[in-house]
Amino acid sequence: MMPESSKKILVIEDDNVTRNLYLKGLEAKGFDTIGADNGLAGIQQAQEHIPDLVICDITMPDMDGYSVLATLRQEPLTAIIPFIFLTGSSTKADVRKAMELGADDYLSKPSTLDELLRAIAIRLQKQATLQYWYTIQFEKAAKSLFTDNTTATTVGVAVAVAEASVREASGREAMIPDSSIFPCIPQLKEVFDFIEAHYHQGITLCDVALAVGYSPAYLTNRVAKQTGETVNCWIVKRRMAGARSLLQNNNETVEKIAKALGYQDVSHFSRQFRQHHGLPPQAWRKEHQLGEQKQVTLW
Repeated sequence: MMPESSKKILVIEDDNVTRNLYLKGLEAKGFDTIGADNGLAGIQQAQEHIPDLVICDITMPDMDGYSVLATLRQEPLTAIIPFIFLTGSSTKADVRKAMELGADDYLSKPSTLDELLRAIAIRLQKQATLQYWYTIQFEKAAKSLFTDNTTATTVGVAVAVAEASVREASGREAMIPDSSIFPCIPQLKEVFDFIEAHYHQGITLCDVALAVGYSPAYLTNRVAKQTGETVNCWIVKRRMAGARSLLQNNNETVEKIAKALGYQDVSHFSRQFRQHHGLPPQAWRKEHQLGEQKQVTLW
């Protein structure tokens, strides 16, 4: 883990006394600090410096802390920065709104410097743990790729290749890129991005929850409230989209396609596919490849 002295903390607070108090206290503990006296300035500082963590007041003139967080979560470079709210209000509704927007922690004023430091340490440690987890997963995938070119990981690369070919196709309605299945909800972008990157690795709800820093139960309720579907449902939908691309655009066996999509049991894959499409994979492939051939003949 990087030493604390190299960690950059952005403090967004319109009260000069409070802001300077936190800045000086954090600097005394070895942090590299940046201050902003309003929400707009805070967003600009975050985009320019990409801090390791943001501390932000909620009640500010012109732009409140909720708007600051929502804006940062929409930008790829700032979307995953840990974000801690500081506020004089601590009602249940306020806390709920903060968490729904993707805040990582919520401290009520007045908060001591020690309380703030503990909250920062927890968030930075969690961020380091997630980064370590990502590194391990990447190394495992890379090792599998280079040690056995017939493994499911290698076959999984075919998913991306097949979908790339789909994007280059003639533009028929049935050939819309499958990644468009995810709704455009900024607060859930991190969730859907993780599913998109890892759906073929056999991920579960717990994997997604760990990656985005929430408990499985909280994440399930949050996703269901905003989409009407569970996290596991979105994982399966993405796998089914990948399955359609592979079945329609190459001649790999159903067993290899199932493994490429993260299924250990081909029967489980076939059952889920039939539930979603009304046909088993092989029958669906014959029907759609035949339909495509007829279209080509007509053209």
